[in-house]
Parts: sequence; structure tokens; C-alpha cells
Amino acid sequence: MPRTSTAYRFRRFGIVRDAEPDAEPHSYALECAVCAATGPRSDDPGTAHEWIPAHLRAHPEHLTYREHVTRPYRAVPGEWL
Repeated sequence: MPRTSTAYRFRRFGIVRDAEPDAEPHSYALECAVCAATGPRSDDPGTAHEWIPAHLRAHPEHLTYREHVTRPYRAVPGEWL
């Protein structure tokens, strides 16, 4: 029976924000911390924040919110070890 062998090499990787032309855009959304309702996701933080006053008018007791920001990252190959 033939003998086979396998060699493995390890490599370092860096993690960076994805600034490539085809990268996903940053996106923003706001969530009510009281009822977990979420406003529309937008690539503009100002547009995402416009949801809060409408939600607050409908629910005056909902005073706390969370911002969810999505930013793309990528792994960049580095040196071989």
C-alpha cells in the first residue's frame, strides 16, 4: 500500500474593516429597549434615528433605545508561520 503524507502550514491573519469597492455598506438600525420593536435599517445613521420620535409618540413610556451598527470586516492574509 502506498504511503502518503500531509504537510500543514499555519498563517497569521489580520482583521480589518472591509474597504474594498464591493464591500457591504455600513448599516444602522434602532431598537426600543422596552418592547424590542426595531426601526428600518439604513445606511445613513440620521435616517435610522428618525424612527425614535415616531415610536415615542406611539409609546410615550418607551424612553430607552439601542443602536445596532453593522460594519463589514475581512481577514487579510499575513505571514506564514
